[in-house]
Amino acid sequence: MAPPSRFLSAFASLLLFTPFFADGGSIGVNYGRIADNLPSAVKVVQLLKSQGLSRVKVFDADPTVLRSLARSGIKVTVDLPNEMLSSAAKKPSFAAAWVQRNVAAYHPATEIEAIAVGNEVFVDTHNTTKFLIQAMRNIHQALVKSNLHSAIKVSSPIALSALQNSYPSSAGSFRQELVEPVFRPMLEFLRETGSYLMVNAYPFFAYEANSDVISLDYALFRENPGNVDAGNGLRYFSLFDAQIDAVFAAMSALKFDDIEMVVSETGWPSKGDGTEIGASVANAAAYNGNLVRRILTGGGTPLRPKADLTVYLFALFNEDDKNGPTSERNYGLFYPNEEKVYDIPFTLQGLKTYKDKRAPATGGGHVTAPPVTRGGVSRSTTRNTWCVASGEAGEEKLQAALDFACGEGGADCRQIQPGAACFKPNTVEAHASFAFNSYYQRNERAGGSCYFGGAAYVVTQPPKYGECELPTRY
Repeated sequence: MAPPSRFLSAFASLLLFTPFFADGGSIGVNYGRIADNLPSAVKVVQLLKSQGLSRVKVFDADPTVLRSLARSGIKVTVDLPNEMLSSAAKKPSFAAAWVQRNVAAYHPATEIEAIAVGNEVFVDTHNTTKFLIQAMRNIHQALVKSNLHSAIKVSSPIALSALQNSYPSSAGSFRQELVEPVFRPMLEFLRETGSYLMVNAYPFFAYEANSDVISLDYALFRENPGNVDAGNGLRYFSLFDAQIDAVFAAMSALKFDDIEMVVSETGWPSKGDGTEIGASVANAAAYNGNLVRRILTGGGTPLRPKADLTVYLFALFNEDDKNGPTSERNYGLFYPNEEKVYDIPFTLQGLKTYKDKRAPATGGGHVTAPPVTRGGVSRSTTRNTWCVASGEAGEEKLQAALDFACGEGGADCRQIQPGAACFKPNTVEAHASFAFNSYYQRNERAGGSCYFGGAAYVVTQPPKYGECELPTRY
C-alpha cells in the first residue's frame, strides 16, 4: 500500500442501516501476509467464513492460500506482482504460463474472479509503468486461450496519486504525463473486456495531512454540514465519496463514463506514530464500521448515484513485518490470534445491531459550509436540528424511503394522511421530510439516522412546508 494523493477532497454521503436499502454493494477484505505470526491459510478461510466475508484479495497467487480457498464460496482476486510486469509484457508465453500455473490450475474450485496486474504501479520506484498495459493485454489473452476470460476480469489498482487534481471532485483529472501512454489505453482495455478500474482510496491520508481544515466527522462518515462542489453543485458528506467521485470525474473527462469501479483498498489505522493525526482504535472502528454500513445499505456516490460499489477493506490482519511508520503495521481488522482489533460487522445482518461508538473528537479543524437554501429550508448553527428530504434524490428514491420510514422504520406518519394537518402540500418531498424527521427525532437524532440512502440531510433552522412545521424533541 502506498499513500494516495493528499490533495484535499470534498466529502460524500453519511449513512444509516435501513433494511429497505438492502440492495447495496459488497464488502471484501485484503489478505496481506507480511508478518511472521499469522494463522494458517486454512484457519484464515474459516475466519473469513465466520465473519460473512465473501470476497478476498491477495497480493500474489500463493498455492497454499488458493488451495485453502477451494470450495469455500469466497470469491478471490489474485495479483501479478510488480516485479513480474516486465516479463509478462515482453513474453506472452510467460503470461500464459503464469495464468496456467496460478489461475487455471485452481479455478473454478477456487473461485478466482479477477487478476490485479501489479499494484499502484505509478508509484513503483522500479519504473514498471511502461510495461503495465501490455502485461494486462497478455494476461487477458492467456485467459482467452484457457477460456476463462468471461469469468475472470483483468485490472490494475491505482493510487489516488495518479490524479493531477482531486479537489473539488468535479475537477478530478489524471496526471497529464499518464493520460495518453497509460490511462487512455487502460480504460479502452477495460471497456473492451468488460472489466472495471481498481482504485486504492485512503481518506486517512488526506485527513492526516489536512486535519486543520478537514473535519474528522467528514472523514468518518458521521453527521456533518457537508460541502458543495462548486463545479457540479453536488453536496458531499464524506471524504470517501469525494475521492471516488474525483476518479469518476477523471474518467468522464476522457469520455469513459461507462467504466465501473472497484475500491481495491481502503482502511484506517488503529495506531500510529505521534505525528500520524487521527490514527486510533476508535477512529478506525468508526471509519470501517460506517463504511460497511454505507456500502451494504446501497446508493452510489453523488456523481454516480446508481454505482453500488464493491469495496475491499485493508487489511485482514495487523502485519508486524511491514516497513514504514507505525500505522503501516496497524491497519488490521484482526490481530494474528484472530481476535478483533475492534468490533464491527461485515454483513447486513450484523448491521442491525451496529452503532458507531462516537468518541470525543480531537484534533483537526472543521470545514464549514455557508447556509444553503433548499425547499424553503436553510442551515445555520443553532443547537436544534431537523431531518428533511433532499429534492435532488428524485421522487422514486424519496417514495421508497418514505415507505420505509412510515412502515418498518416506525415513524409517526399520521399527520401526513389525507385531511390531517400536514397532508398539504401534497408532495413526496414534503411528506418524506415529515416522515424522515419523525424517524430522526424518535432515534434521538443519533449520528446516521438522517441519511436514508442519501435522500435526506440535517438542517438547523426550523423547516416549514406550507403551514406544516416539523417538530423537534426540544
